[in-house]
Amino acid sequence: MADGRPFITPIRSGYRLSFLSERELQTLQAATLTLLEEVGVKVQSERCLSLLAEAGARVDRTSALAKLPADLVMKAMAHVRRSFHLGARLPELDLHLEEGLTFFTTDGCGVEVVDPATGARRPSTKDDVARIARIADALPAISFMWPTVAAGDCGETARLHELDAGWNNTVKHMGGMVGGQREARYAVEMALVVAGGAAELRRRPPLSDLICTVAPLCLDRDGMEAALVFAEAGVPVGFMAMPTIGTTAPATQAGALIVGDAEVIAATVIVQLASPGAAVFHSLLQAWADPRSGAYIGYPLDSRGRYASVEIGHHWGMPTLGGSFGTESERPGTWQAAAEVALDPFMVALTGSELVTGIGLSDTYTCLYPEGIFLDADIYDRARHALMGLEIDDEQLAIDVVKAVGPAGHFLGQAHTRRHMRDAVKFPITYQLGPDGTYKDPMQVARERYDDIVAHHQPQPLEEDKRLELTRILAAADAELRQEAGTTR
Repeated sequence: MADGRPFITPIRSGYRLSFLSERELQTLQAATLTLLEEVGVKVQSERCLSLLAEAGARVDRTSALAKLPADLVMKAMAHVRRSFHLGARLPELDLHLEEGLTFFTTDGCGVEVVDPATGARRPSTKDDVARIARIADALPAISFMWPTVAAGDCGETARLHELDAGWNNTVKHMGGMVGGQREARYAVEMALVVAGGAAELRRRPPLSDLICTVAPLCLDRDGMEAALVFAEAGVPVGFMAMPTIGTTAPATQAGALIVGDAEVIAATVIVQLASPGAAVFHSLLQAWADPRSGAYIGYPLDSRGRYASVEIGHHWGMPTLGGSFGTESERPGTWQAAAEVALDPFMVALTGSELVTGIGLSDTYTCLYPEGIFLDADIYDRARHALMGLEIDDEQLAIDVVKAVGPAGHFLGQAHTRRHMRDAVKFPITYQLGPDGTYKDPMQVARERYDDIVAHHQPQPLEEDKRLELTRILAAADAELRQEAGTTR
């Protein structure tokens, strides 16, 4: 916190790591174009099929299959924006998606929490979303808020209630996972309230939305029709493909990458046809299937596909959302929990991803422990410091100080030492002193930090008129969507 106000510490790095050469990127892009033109994608939205047909795609409405010629794809993709802004409730926390900056967020889609009061594992609720938003508000490692767990007690309008819990508990940018045309219209209405009008929503959108494609090569109706609503209103949209090697994608990394890329590009093309220049980001999170059981594996020894996908998105001229963290360990604080994710923030930042999910979840992205966010944030900070440039100037070289001390002396009495000693060591969570002068257990430190924020951090409240208007919009959404769900069961 800076003067009681939240701040963010994105990773700033001039270093870059390439997994793919320019020739390899061109080969992958050509393969994606081949899949789109010769295999096609299943598009379950009639409006999207019409947009594609009018643009020259070969559309079979009986099977909902669309084949996209390469020239159609490239013409539409010429409208994509390499960078754009994500607004926050506080302007100084806006995210400017540009080269050299990487912004991290929490993980999303968890369905369980370990209750901080009882220690029991239970389904997550809207109150849990609000509590984690307060944690995100206070932690500089988290640049924007993504609902880490679901508002499982809110039924059909859970995604809208997650936005409400977020905006009422953090001043940072809010990412959502809203699907469905009507749900998206309610979300846009809420975002208009928070932004203060249509012009501000377009200039500094306080909301972005992440929509998952369906592997292999499917775009579902609710996701795509929501994307069209958001794009029309000026709300940035990300498309995330999650191909699993050997089950929903070929049993090779390159094959899985082009299947996932084809899904993201097809969705992006449709959005650009409807709203040229709409803000869209690319996300491709590859996973693996255990050939012995078919079980999901997120962290094999060779996981280059997790980072190469960032370069694929950039090759298309799009900002990207990379993936990290999300250990498969059943609980945080284990060797597995640290080993699986230790390289993630470092590697994904080196590839230059502008946005990265997902701090906080354990047990294969399903369960939130109170301590988990703080342990992940510590790993994040290790990567952030590792990628900083090294200061080299007269003050840092300290040649005069070395001359004054000379051989066999010590530096404790030097004014230079007093100026720099406290900042010379950046203490991680593993080197926090307890009352007895020994280092505390990291899990204890993480829990103490969690308890302290919950007890003392008060996020800047949303203006009362805006809070009440969000409540009114939610009530209208609840009445319409829950009633309809009840009559169709």
